[in-house]
Amino acid sequence: MSRKGENIRKRKDGRWEGRYQIIENGITKTKSVYAKSYREVKQKRLLIQKSIYQNSKSNTFTINNSKDGFVSAIAAEWLVVASKKYKQATYCKYKNIYTNYIYPRFGSVHITFLTNEYIKEQLDMTWSSSRIKSIYTVLNHIYTYAMDKYHLEERYFKRTIYHKTTNITNTFDQSEQAKLLRYLTQDTDIYKLGVFICLSTGLRLGEVCALKWCDIDMELKLLHVNHTVQRLSTEKELAKTALIESSPKSFHSKREIPLSNQLYELLLQFYSTETYVLNGTKPMDPRTLQYRFQKILKESKIKKTNFHTLRHTFATNCIQMGADIKSVSEVLGHSDVKITLNRYVHPSIETKREYLNSLSSIYGQISGQNIS
Repeated sequence: MSRKGENIRKRKDGRWEGRYQIIENGITKTKSVYAKSYREVKQKRLLIQKSIYQNSKSNTFTINNSKDGFVSAIAAEWLVVASKKYKQATYCKYKNIYTNYIYPRFGSVHITFLTNEYIKEQLDMTWSSSRIKSIYTVLNHIYTYAMDKYHLEERYFKRTIYHKTTNITNTFDQSEQAKLLRYLTQDTDIYKLGVFICLSTGLRLGEVCALKWCDIDMELKLLHVNHTVQRLSTEKELAKTALIESSPKSFHSKREIPLSNQLYELLLQFYSTETYVLNGTKPMDPRTLQYRFQKILKESKIKKTNFHTLRHTFATNCIQMGADIKSVSEVLGHSDVKITLNRYVHPSIETKREYLNSLSSIYGQISGQNIS
């Protein structure tokens, strides 16, 4: 069956119609191709679009401004708008996706030639699902900008998902947590403090690196998440990067978290009149804390894993201790409890065994036997 954005429909006379656009004398025109079935009209239109594209490559086009209609010219305009519309981290991500993946394949293509079929044909489907999703996101932003400004027909590009893979996320088991906590609470320094804060609150790496003393209410024992820091490419020199402090990831990421008594006592030991908790007068570079985290794991004799494992472990511990999912979701800064359940809650093998043993006990009561 036809899908939204394909411009394929079944007519009242039973035939299928597929619409496409061409440019004649600088004017964009919509034309149609017909067939007896959806599959046939889709294939016929694809062949026509390929022919149009091949002919366009054999001609010489002069791209002076975005009215020429080429993806590269329209994207250049859209990027200017995007730089003002989005947070710097988002803008840098979009620009990187465009520069490295969209421009080489679609930059010289007329915007009206973009279809779901053509995009799919040009992309490397062995790329990660995340990368392909980002490419489609940016292409849709560019086309929507062109659609609104140059009155193009409505179109939406949707990737075909052949199989959905679930990323396996790590958590520290009880033995590893015991090793880590023993190490963190002995001769604690600012790096150990940063790791302990994340394990105790579920903060993201950028959030703990940007944490300020004014964000911590020592009287009410509350930690307020108001900032995050990232290392991003600078606009003037893309080869160079700089630490950029900004508001948290999303609206829900700006939150308050109660301090445990243990974390409160540890923070009291490090309290100072300087601005940042971990690095005095400036935020800590996330790369520095990541490097020190790997060193901590090595010295604690724990297998290598990424920093985000601390956040996963925190969420899983909360759920296993009986915390309600809504509270955990708010502490983590999620907009939806489903995100918390699907991404961050990982029952341990011990928990699963406990549940199954409880089930055996119930079966034993039913059958009148002692099952242990």
